[in-house]
Amino acid sequence: MHDLLIRNAQIFDGSGEPPRVADVAVADGRIAAVGSNLGAARETVEADGLALMPGIIDNHTHYDAQITWDPLVNPSPALGVTTAVIGNCGFTIAPCRPKDRETIMRNLTQVEGMSLDVLRQGIRWEFESIPEYLAMLDAQRSAVNIAAFAGHSSIRTYVMGEDAPKRAATTEEVAEMKRILLEAMAAGAIGFATSTSPAHNGESGVPMPSRLADDEELRTLVTSLKEAGHGLFMLTKGGHTKIEFLEELAEASGRPVVIAALLHNKTNPEGVFKDLEKISAANTRGHTLAGAISCCPLTMDFTLHSPYPVEGMNAWKPALGLGKDAFKAKLKDKAFRDGIRAEIAAPAVFRLFNGEWDEVQVVETKQPEHAKYEQRTVADLSREAGCDPLDFMFDLALAEDLDTVFTATLLNSDEDAVGRMINNPHSLVSLSDAGAHLTFFNDAGFGLHLLGHWSRELGKLSMQDAVRQITSKPAELYGLKSRGRIAPGYAADLLLFDPKTVGRGAKRRVFDLPGGAARLHTDAAGVHGVWVNGVRVADAQGMRADAGRPGVLIREFAT
Repeated sequence: MHDLLIRNAQIFDGSGEPPRVADVAVADGRIAAVGSNLGAARETVEADGLALMPGIIDNHTHYDAQITWDPLVNPSPALGVTTAVIGNCGFTIAPCRPKDRETIMRNLTQVEGMSLDVLRQGIRWEFESIPEYLAMLDAQRSAVNIAAFAGHSSIRTYVMGEDAPKRAATTEEVAEMKRILLEAMAAGAIGFATSTSPAHNGESGVPMPSRLADDEELRTLVTSLKEAGHGLFMLTKGGHTKIEFLEELAEASGRPVVIAALLHNKTNPEGVFKDLEKISAANTRGHTLAGAISCCPLTMDFTLHSPYPVEGMNAWKPALGLGKDAFKAKLKDKAFRDGIRAEIAAPAVFRLFNGEWDEVQVVETKQPEHAKYEQRTVADLSREAGCDPLDFMFDLALAEDLDTVFTATLLNSDEDAVGRMINNPHSLVSLSDAGAHLTFFNDAGFGLHLLGHWSRELGKLSMQDAVRQITSKPAELYGLKSRGRIAPGYAADLLLFDPKTVGRGAKRRVFDLPGGAARLHTDAAGVHGVWVNGVRVADAQGMRADAGRPGVLIREFAT
């Protein structure tokens, strides 16, 4: 007898082939059969024509800290995610010496927009090495399957201490980093992740440690994956890091390279497509590269307490690390403001904020007399006030002790361009950042957005192609064996949904972080069931109270 039978479902099997109506039987956490007249089961779900697909594989998350206090990794399971890859950009919490814990947490508050109080209250520091961290995750289990990168910045900090964000490493230090990386790979890490992005700064604006690595350090670490015999290299690329160099690393290591974050910028509209052309050329030469793109507009809430959209700008550097009074004084300084205006006006290969003031809104004001500004753009408000938009935003924030909440659509706002990116064969739909920037934005529902908005509403790709983009395609690239397909022998990671209504809901704030802190949340639309290894973790009402922790730590990968 089967454990589970889902009857009369419109099956999108992850292959990209058109759907067919059939039953799916599950036994011992795996798909036992697909067809008709499959026999009896302990539980039967009548799909009645709803669509059934493999669970979504979210290959770009930052649940490394959250998973230690929240093994359910909310909100991903209710949004159809059944496998999450953590440790992206190299921003991990292992390895970590006890003396460096505060440094690691303080860096995360800046680079990943996390609350220091939440991290201090929430993280369970029951590990030091990467193998110990993985063992902890393996023992505690999760609501979804987890695969973990070994993170460059944490490895660098472990080896170099306070020098990690200050200088290049010595030959001996690089050798020690390589030893730690190979130890992590042997323990079951999925690969090596890093960042060279100038937007990635730690506490007080100090560069994240990985940004200090020279090409030789990167070459040594990435090519060590060849010795490991599996895994991939993931990086968030700064403008100075050339795709040609990354192709060299792919050739030397024999491993795939995933390049983030390829986002469309209206001020440099062809930049992302030039990158994808270079990636395509590398693939034709037999060197596997993939461009990690987002199917979501990059929309971010922020205050001037921590204005992430501009913190990567050179003109903003004088404000980084200042105490509150000195910081407010800097915001009032005309020369400082003029410097920001000048940088925004200058062309750039990549920049988060590009002066699109019609895409910046006032969301929430602190003082009643300013409530009239809410839900209006800074462009409109500054025109009415007869002043420059930057001056209007800064002056309003200063009048409210920096508590004014703004929102900005920073990148990926041109849907024709994003549609081209999604359909590029060398792109990888990705970049949810789930687990990070909890008070700024929430793209954990990226997969549902692809199915609902891009496939059903806009018709930019078929539903079967949309399913493949977020299931079998990442599974094959990341070496996730027996996942990403509905076929006998594959893991029973399943998502039952209504193609007519599937999507993600509006964002709202919930207060369920340690200490009652807030985060942005998005509800699923059209989701009727999510199974991880054959166990139902979510239904139409969201996470089930009896969801349990059926997910496994994935430690073995296809080579």
